[in-house]
Amino acid sequence: MIKAFVVIGLGAVIVFAPLAAMAQSAHAGGGGSHSRHMRYSRNAHKERARAGAEHMRHMRHAPAPHKS
Repeated sequence: MIKAFVVIGLGAVIVFAPLAAMAQSAHAGGGGSHSRHMRYSRNAHKERARAGAEHMRHMRHAPAPHKS
């Protein structure tokens, strides 16, 4: 019984080891660099600010709601 658990455990290690290596190499290869993250973050903030300003311009010129 114990031998079966050992065999299953070793099989799991052999199967999942390449997956862990691929996940680690994806980040180390430049896919998730800090500078890329910072550049994306700055651009996202700019887009969000532009969208908010555009929304406020539309709201400023929108007709007042009609009360009955």
